[in-house]
Amino acid sequence: MLPYTIQNYLADQAIWPRLSTDLPEFEATEQAVEKEIDRLMNIKGKRSVDSIHKELGHIMWEHVGMGRTKEGLEEGLKLLKALRQEFDTNLFIPGSKEGLNVELDKAIHLRDFILMGELVAYDALHREESCGGHFREEHQTEEGEAKRDDENFFYVGCWDYQGSDDKAPELVKEPLNYEIIKVQQRNYKN
Repeated sequence: MLPYTIQNYLADQAIWPRLSTDLPEFEATEQAVEKEIDRLMNIKGKRSVDSIHKELGHIMWEHVGMGRTKEGLEEGLKLLKALRQEFDTNLFIPGSKEGLNVELDKAIHLRDFILMGELVAYDALHREESCGGHFREEHQTEEGEAKRDDENFFYVGCWDYQGSDDKAPELVKEPLNYEIIKVQQRNYKN
């Protein structure tokens, strides 16, 4: 039972300073969360969380899956934006926000999943190469292997959501620096 031993040990350690929860940042965050919960509960649409979640899975599988194309990714982004709009206007969460509401919990996670799906699609569309688990069908060798483009895409990318549909997310790049291993094209045929 090693995991329980470690978590109990760490829980008893006073290695982080105790933060006061009466700071203005805590109050502002709590108010923002309450406002978002009220927004979700008051949509009162006709679509269940599970039906929207299933649609999200279908969009991701069909358009942002393992084998991707520029056209498929562009279509996927359109569908994801439309799904986020559907979520924001036609979501139905039964029950109330008081006490345990599993559907509310799932809705909060689904809201984040939809946004994450959009950011994954943005990255996949931007990255015009095939590398690792990211396979762009138009970027492959004659043998059907992934074709890397280290000259243009040798970095870790993180997309910074700008908070609205009016602004596209911004790409933040962190260059890769390998000192020990040699980066090379994968070849699964040999």
